[in-house]
Amino acid sequence: MTTNNVFAKLLDIKQRERKIAQKAYYQSLENFEDVAMNLYTLLKKKEDLEATYDVSIQGHMTIEEIRKQNHYIDTLTKKIRAVQNDVQKARQEMETNQSKLTDAYIEVKKYEKMIEFRQKEEKEQLKKTENQKMDDISIRQYLLTR
Repeated sequence: MTTNNVFAKLLDIKQRERKIAQKAYYQSLENFEDVAMNLYTLLKKKEDLEATYDVSIQGHMTIEEIRKQNHYIDTLTKKIRAVQNDVQKARQEMETNQSKLTDAYIEVKKYEKMIEFRQKEEKEQLKKTENQKMDDISIRQYLLTR
């Protein structure tokens, strides 16, 4: 019985660790989504700008306006590269936290199975002891009635 209490306490600890890992995972997931959305916005902005640039270049545009748009497109490209790195880092962090969460779930399941196994063993032992006592009582009654 005391071993089950020890396992129950360990299970509580592992469940707390799992909750912490779960919070970290969801936080990293939100971070990844935010950074990915930022990247999407920048890519969409660049695509729209390039489309208007192509249309504008066929029309009347001064050299200064072309330089400004080219400079803005270059700036966006640099931002996109930086955000792509951030997305990759956020993805790695999310995957790491997902792995930790999976490991935490596995640990919790291990302790739940150990507790379940111990309880099953205790029930079997109790039943075996009860059967022995019933056999002893039956033998005594038989010997007394003889």
